[in-house]
Amino acid sequence: MQTITELFKSLSDETRLRLLILLQGGSEYCVCDLMNALDMPQSTVSRHLAYLKRNGWLQDRRGGVWMYYSLKKDMDAFLQAQLVLLINQLANNPVYRADKRRLEAYLQAKNPNSCK
Repeated sequence: MQTITELFKSLSDETRLRLLILLQGGSEYCVCDLMNALDMPQSTVSRHLAYLKRNGWLQDRRGGVWMYYSLKKDMDAFLQAQLVLLINQLANNPVYRADKRRLEAYLQAKNPNSCK
């Protein structure tokens, strides 16, 4: 397990927090889904996703040319406890609710054959 300092450093960025909140439902999303939800460029979203993965929060899989991310299934118990605290504190924040609405709207309008 990473040090406590590394753990909290990984949570010290708003973009990373926003990504964790979006992924907290147990779903797997393509980078393009998360880009649209956050209204950020691919390079920014990918960099933060890689940082979260490196610090034990996420897992990924490749599907063709696309990368899909989800919360790590076998997450350390301490990380899991921190995630629950974050979700309880942040899930009703207007910024995070707006991200979730944008993601849902994008997924409804998304071509089912994209990201394949």
